[in-house]
Amino acid sequence: MNTIKVMVVDDSAVVRQVLQEMLNKDPAIEVIGAAADPIFAMNRMNKQWPDVIVLDVEMPRMDGITFLKKLMSERPTPVVICSTLTEKGAETTMQAMSAGAVSIITKPKVGLKSFLSDAADNIINAVKGAARANMANMRTSALKVEKKLSADAIIPGNARAMTKTTDKVIAIGTSTGGTQALEAVLTALPPTIPGIVIVQHMPEKFTRSFAERIDSLSDISVKEAENNDRVMPGRALIAPGGKHMLLKRNGAQYYVEVMNGPLVNRHRPSVDVLFRSVARYAGKNAVGFILTGMGDDGARGLLEMKNAGAETFAQDEKSCVVFGMPKEAIALNAASRVVSLDAVPAEIMRYSHD
Repeated sequence: MNTIKVMVVDDSAVVRQVLQEMLNKDPAIEVIGAAADPIFAMNRMNKQWPDVIVLDVEMPRMDGITFLKKLMSERPTPVVICSTLTEKGAETTMQAMSAGAVSIITKPKVGLKSFLSDAADNIINAVKGAARANMANMRTSALKVEKKLSADAIIPGNARAMTKTTDKVIAIGTSTGGTQALEAVLTALPPTIPGIVIVQHMPEKFTRSFAERIDSLSDISVKEAENNDRVMPGRALIAPGGKHMLLKRNGAQYYVEVMNGPLVNRHRPSVDVLFRSVARYAGKNAVGFILTGMGDDGARGLLEMKNAGAETFAQDEKSCVVFGMPKEAIALNAASRVVSLDAVPAEIMRYSHD
C-alpha cells in the first residue's frame, strides 16, 4: 500500500516532534521530513516531494503565506495550515486559505503539546482529506472523532414545511475547498439576489475574518452571522465557527438563530442542521447548494429540502476539490441537478428571477 508522504514545516521543535510521532503511528501516513522553515523544507523536498505539507504560518526567513503562494504557482501540493487561535492569526490564515491551502488545524498558544495529542484524529483526518484533494480545482486569489449525531440533536425532523410565498432563501453548505468555492460564487453575485445562509466547516475565530475578506471583494454584503440577524436580499450570512446556525421565520421575515449544541456529523456548524431548518421554515421558497467537501454532512439535509419542495443542486466531481459531500447527496438522490462550480452563480440568479 502506498503511504501518504508528509512534510511538516513549523518553527516549533515541540510541534514538529509531536506531529511526526502522531502521524507516523497511522500506517497510511509516512512523515518524510520536518523543517523549521520553508527554506529548509524546500531543500529536503527537492530530494523527495511530499503528498501533503503541514505548514505553520509565522516562521523565520520565509513566512508560510509567501511559501504557499510560491508552491501553488510552481508545483501545487495539498497544504494543511497549522495556526494559532488568535484574531491576527485568523486573518493571516484566511489569506493562506485564499492562496490555496486545503484546510486548517487550529492550535492554541498554551498547552500545545497536550492539544496536539488530543486532536490526533482531527489532524490525521485532515492530512488524509488533503491527500485526496484535486489541486487542479483549488481556486487561489476539524474535530476529534466522537459519536456521530444527526440533525435530530438540534432540530426535530418531519415538521411541516412553509407554504410557498414571494420571499426566497438560498442555502449553501460546503467544507474542504469551500473557501475558494464560496469566493468564486459570492463575488459573482449582484446585490439584487435573495438572502443567503451559509455553513462552511471552519474553526471558531476564522469565520469572521473569512466573511470580512469576502465582503471586501463582493457587491453583496457578507458577514459572520449573529443571533437574530435578518436574512435579506443582497446579504450572505455565514455561520460562525463553533456554533450551529438555523433559519427561522417570524411573519414575513426570515432570520437566523445562532446556538451552541452537540456536534452533528462531527461538525459545529453543521450543514444538515441548517438545511433541515431551511426545509422547515422556507420549504418551496428555498434553493439549496451542496459544494465541495469531505464527509457526508448536508446530504440528508439537502434531501429534506428537496422533499419540502425546494430546488436542490450538488457540485459536480470535476470541479470539486474533494468530491465527498456532493457525492453523498447525489447518492441519496437529494440533488435535483448536478452542476459545475462555474454554473452556481447563474443558477442563483436564475432562481432569484423565477
